[in-house]
Amino acid sequence: MDQTPQSTTAKPNGGGVANGKSHSHNESMEAREKLMGDLKQAVQDAETWLRNAATANSEDLGLVKAKFEDTLRTAKRDLLKLEDSMIARGKMAAQATDHYVHDNPWKSVATGAAIGVIVGLLIARR
Repeated sequence: MDQTPQSTTAKPNGGGVANGKSHSHNESMEAREKLMGDLKQAVQDAETWLRNAATANSEDLGLVKAKFEDTLRTAKRDLLKLEDSMIARGKMAAQATDHYVHDNPWKSVATGAAIGVIVGLLIARR
């Protein structure tokens, strides 16, 4: 995955956003990719475990089971990290929206009214 470095110039309001993208976006993408890799590995381990269950002795089966459980634990941990990252990004977006609405109340009212008129027209059309 080719990524170009982004500058870390902070905005006056302390947003810490560079080039319109936050650093947490890159972190969440990495966490998502790692989670997908872990889930794929867990599925592969489960398939191996099931295939070898009939022919393997209890010691080999125990090792495969332990590896599968470890992979599953890692996937769960990464899923929780991804969830935390998404929640944090949602909160940041809500804060940015709140700041914008407080800084530009009449633009926000006009935008809301315009969206309301458009939705009203679309509903009345049916």
